[in-house]
Amino acid sequence: MPRAALIGGGVIGGGWAARFLLNGWDVAIFDPDPEAERKIAEVLANARASLPALSDTPMPAEGRLRYAASIADAVAGADYIQESVSERLDLKHRVYAEIQAAVPEIPLGSSTSGYRPSQLQEGARNPGAILVAHPFNPVYLLPLVEVVPSPASDTAAIERAKAVLVALGMFPLHVRKEIDAHIADRFLEAVWREALWLVKDGIATTEEIDEAIRMGFGLRWGQMGLFETYRIAGGEAGMRHFLAQFGPALAWPWTKLMDVPEFDDELVELIAGQSDAQSGQLSIRELERIRDANLVGFLRVLKERNWGAGRVLLEHDARLREAAPDPTPEPTPETAAPMVMARMQVLPGWIDYNGHMTESRYLFASSETTDAFLRHIGAGMDYVAAGHSYYTAETHIMHLGEAKLGDRLTGSVQVLGADEKRLHVFIRIERDGQAVATLEQMLLHVDMEAGRACPAAPEVLARLMPIAEAHAALARPPAAGRHVGQRKT
Repeated sequence: MPRAALIGGGVIGGGWAARFLLNGWDVAIFDPDPEAERKIAEVLANARASLPALSDTPMPAEGRLRYAASIADAVAGADYIQESVSERLDLKHRVYAEIQAAVPEIPLGSSTSGYRPSQLQEGARNPGAILVAHPFNPVYLLPLVEVVPSPASDTAAIERAKAVLVALGMFPLHVRKEIDAHIADRFLEAVWREALWLVKDGIATTEEIDEAIRMGFGLRWGQMGLFETYRIAGGEAGMRHFLAQFGPALAWPWTKLMDVPEFDDELVELIAGQSDAQSGQLSIRELERIRDANLVGFLRVLKERNWGAGRVLLEHDARLREAAPDPTPEPTPETAAPMVMARMQVLPGWIDYNGHMTESRYLFASSETTDAFLRHIGAGMDYVAAGHSYYTAETHIMHLGEAKLGDRLTGSVQVLGADEKRLHVFIRIERDGQAVATLEQMLLHVDMEAGRACPAAPEVLARLMPIAEAHAALARPPAAGRHVGQRKT
């Protein structure tokens, strides 16, 4: 299990904790704030409700979280370190000195939004291990992280850090030249300054500015960015036509980019008052949950189209599938019932408008379980390719509980009866040892070319019949043989 050390557990540090933990890393956090555990727990609750909804493959088991007593305690045994303390250079230097006194060679990423890596590296014991790894809030959902080296950076440390970030499902944007505020925040600062002027000059309120973004160009930026959006705006002639058409506007007084409104109490009260009127009826936690739900929806649309941030999510799913162990467990002894045959997790595509696993997915879970059993008795895909298969002739399903997003399920089989042509099974779909559904099925062995039932191959029957005989001595499930509407006994 890889281990991450996080120094600082505020909004960004808590987001990093969620990103690491939900991707299977153990995490140690040091933050002297007495409220740190409560604050991080709230961030984790939001992340657990949203991040799994982006994945269409089971995520790894959540890592273990530990609150360390000191910086040295937190970084001991770490494979990667992320610093997210306040934006004070003297504080960061003191933190780095403590970290590198204990583990000087471990890659150390800073969440700084403004400092250059060369500034962070000043006076460090091992400057080459320190880099900028600047994420965006919420860290557990947004994939972008700006990775910024300096001339003193160790190339191997940079590549190790980028590999860690990719493994977390993030998109490390390698900034080739260090610059104050990197790339994205410089752009955001320009928009922010213009927005402050519009409010200060009485041209627009905070709400009107936000509406201009979210009802218009913000939707375009979210899936095409700036330059690709303007390329389309140039029509069939593309970017050259756009530049020729709007280039002269660069000389017009359309912005106050080089001017900054005076930052005084009057401006603070104006901005804060309008912001309170705009969304003060909602708590910050409520706004976070609204934001997260909207982001999940946007990102899943991009994922369906393999575009932009959605491509990062698809690539992360592929890595998770490749790294995951075979979900089919070793079958329990054939004399045991039920025989555990499959392990599954409830994924976003499995749930309905009520937030519960939809009926078709109970049948899918049953099929996964039955297929594993058929492979166990030698009637898997090679057998099907040779022209024979078991077909489901009848199914009765009982819904006994609710399975929700992220729940881990097991599927088990008890053979109620079998002969040369028929296989009668009882399937349990369980969560934490409790059945959420049972399914009773009758399967017929079929000659696929002839389109009719026929005896199974001798080698299949040689595996099946001893199981059927062993299970005949077991108690029959009380629900076996029920029909729709039948009273419970």
